[in-house]
Amino acid sequence: MSLDAVLARIDEHLPEATSRLLELLRIPSISTDPAYAGDCDAAADWLVADLQSLGIKAEKRATPGHPMVVGHVEGDGPHLLFYGHYDVQPVDPLELWTNDPFDPRIEETPKGKVIRGRGSSDDKGQLMTFVEACRAWKAVNGTLPCKITFFFEGEEESGSPSLVPFMKENADELGADIALICDTGMFQSRTPAIVTMLRGMVTEELTIKGPDVDLHSGFFGGLAMNPIRALAGILADLHDDHGRVAIPGFYDNIPDLSDDVRAQWEGLDFDWQGFLGAVGLSVPAGEQDRMPLEMIWSRPTAEVNGIWGGYTGEGFKTVLPAKAHAKISFRLVAGQDPDSIRDNFRAFVRDRLPEDCSVEFKAHGGSAASVMSTEDPAFEFARQALSDEWPETAAYVGCGGSIPIAGHFRQILGMNAMLIGFGKDDDAIHSPNEKYDLESFHKGTRSWARILDALSSAQ
Repeated sequence: MSLDAVLARIDEHLPEATSRLLELLRIPSISTDPAYAGDCDAAADWLVADLQSLGIKAEKRATPGHPMVVGHVEGDGPHLLFYGHYDVQPVDPLELWTNDPFDPRIEETPKGKVIRGRGSSDDKGQLMTFVEACRAWKAVNGTLPCKITFFFEGEEESGSPSLVPFMKENADELGADIALICDTGMFQSRTPAIVTMLRGMVTEELTIKGPDVDLHSGFFGGLAMNPIRALAGILADLHDDHGRVAIPGFYDNIPDLSDDVRAQWEGLDFDWQGFLGAVGLSVPAGEQDRMPLEMIWSRPTAEVNGIWGGYTGEGFKTVLPAKAHAKISFRLVAGQDPDSIRDNFRAFVRDRLPEDCSVEFKAHGGSAASVMSTEDPAFEFARQALSDEWPETAAYVGCGGSIPIAGHFRQILGMNAMLIGFGKDDDAIHSPNEKYDLESFHKGTRSWARILDALSSAQ
């Protein structure tokens, strides 16, 4: 097998690869809208046919929702599972698009050529980088370099209701040595990255109740307890003056960064001033003894997402409301148990309830953080392969958000996941005028070829 020949093949056939991606992008596979169920089916059929054209045993598998696409190719060496999703977000507001979202095209921009269209970055363009790397590898070598399972879902943008049941029912078939996920991006749009930390989440809604009915503030103000006052006091107590969350036990069992990861993050030279400045802010508000990247990647948070109560319409109504409400989310890191965090938060609230007030809680879900073990040699092989392709040295990074599929691979299939993607900060995923840089598509494909070579050669 010759990596140089595979890379040359990718370069030579970029126009054909781009045309295939544009064909897939024309299918309006919006998973959340039942009106597009047929289009989701069509996207699954398209992927099955494309994989079969490479000699891969692929098929569309029914679920209660949109179908899965599963494909297998036998081989020696490691067994890799590649995951992506073919469904896309709705396109509203349509009037803000500069062209039909499902009439994709190549556009010249001041920063270079981009592929414009819904799903170009999230996730069809990213998914196809891996498929195109496999296509080039097969064309040059006649076979793929190792055993590979392809696993594409059609409900990622609508909560993946069929994913966990499908994975549990087909765990033996889907099991592999490691999972590869291409649904992330470059750090600050320039540094190739392998995401090794994903924060979990707990979401809570609380209602504090006081009087039986709204009260006239002239008659009862000063005498009766106002639930909004009680709520405001509790929320104000969530953080201390140094940005730390004040819930007892909140930081128990949280590991610190390894020296190696800390050094990599410090070397990324994160422009936190620009990051905050872009949204009109200037001062980091989290734990003051932590560097900014830690605050958003490896430290837990407590955030108030909404508060309401009393009269909020036009004009004024002088009432003491009977109820006050808030929605709170907690981003979790390794070592934190979602159930314990929820229980501790509820105890924190109850301990601060004034007389004449009661509280009701409503859980909106919870999931643990995912941390991948970089002690697996595959991670370093992949990081070196990425570094060989891009001008910047690849880094292990965290992700402030949550990507549940990585945790599912660990919990259901017992394997680590490498999250490697080539999106950029300005790709406008989920927004009008979504795009994927042609460079991201081209060099992303080359990157996967290098990673396949590195992982298969290392065995």
